[in-house]
Amino acid sequence: MSQGSSYKAHRVVVIADEGSNPFELGVATELFGLRRPELDRAWYDFTVCAPRPGVRMHGGMFTLTGTAGLEAADDADTVIVPNRPDPETEPAPAVLEAVRRAAGRGARLVSFCTGAFTLAAAGVLDGRPAATHWRWAALFAARHPAVLLRPDVLFVDDGDVLTAAGSAAALDLGLHLIRRDHGAEVANSVSRRLVFAAHRDGGQRQFVERPLPAVPDTSLAPVLAWAQRNLNRSLTVADLAARAGISQATLHRHFQAELGTTPLAWLTAERVALACRIIERGELRLDAVARASGLGTASNLRVQMRRTTGLTPSAYRRRFGPVGGTTAGATPGTPPPAP
Repeated sequence: MSQGSSYKAHRVVVIADEGSNPFELGVATELFGLRRPELDRAWYDFTVCAPRPGVRMHGGMFTLTGTAGLEAADDADTVIVPNRPDPETEPAPAVLEAVRRAAGRGARLVSFCTGAFTLAAAGVLDGRPAATHWRWAALFAARHPAVLLRPDVLFVDDGDVLTAAGSAAALDLGLHLIRRDHGAEVANSVSRRLVFAAHRDGGQRQFVERPLPAVPDTSLAPVLAWAQRNLNRSLTVADLAARAGISQATLHRHFQAELGTTPLAWLTAERVALACRIIERGELRLDAVARASGLGTASNLRVQMRRTTGLTPSAYRRRFGPVGGTTAGATPGTPPPAP
C-alpha cells in the first residue's frame, strides 16, 4: 500500500569523521540512501554529515566534501556513528557531543564495526550489550569494562542502540533495521537486490583467526607436531602423555602452563580445524570428514563444529567450501597436511 503525502520519511544521518572507512559509509548509502522505485513506499531521508567541510577518509584514499555539518544529526531519527580504523584514536569531541545530544533526545544510535568505540567513548553503551570486530574485542573490553561486550555475534539490537561487528556485518545490521522499519518482505527484496543473504547464521566465531599458540617451552613441540600428523587416529590424552614420556598429570600441567588449555580441549580444537580444512577442500561426506579428522562420527562432527564455529558442517560448506565443489577433498583416514 502506498503511503500518503503526509508521510514523514524516517531520517537517517551518517557521521563521517577523519579516518572513517569508506566501506561502512558505502553500506549506509546503499541501504538507506538509494531510491527504491521497486518498493511501493517512501524510503529513508538520508544525509551524510561531518565535523568539518573536508574529511580525509581511511588511509587518505580521498577527501569527502559536500557534507552537511554535525547539526544535521540533531533532528535525525537514526544516527550512524563513524567507525574507527584505529580504535586507539579518540573520536573528535564535536562528534561525541553530537552522539550524546542524539542519545539525550532518544534518537536511534547505530554503529558499524569499530564504531562501537565511538558510542562507548560517548558514554551511551555503559551497562548495555554491544558488538564490535573480534580483532578489537580484547581492547574494547579493557577500555570499556562497563559495556556488556558480546564478541561472538554479528550484531546486537538493544532497542534504541544497535551495534554491528565487522565491516560486512554492517550489511546484516542494516537489513535488520530495514526489517524492523518496513517488514521482512521489504528487507528480503533489498537483500535480493544486494545479492546478499537476508540473514547469516553462525556469528563471528566462524571468522575468528585461530593460530596455534606459540610454545615457549619446546618440551611440548614434538608431541604437538606428532599429534597433528595423527589426528585421524583415535588419540587419547594417555597417548599424548606416553608420546611425551611423562605422566598424564604432568602433561596437563605443561598444557596449562604453555598453552593455557587442557590436552583434550587442544586435541578437539585441532580436530575441528582439520575438519574445516577438509570441508573447504571439497569433501562432501560427513562421515569421511569425521573419520579423517578423528572426530569419529558425523553426529560428533556436527556437535563439535557447531560448538566451535557456530555453524553446522553443511552451513560451513555453503559458506567456505569450493564453489560447486562436488569431489572428495581428502582420502578418509589421511588428514591433509597442516598449513
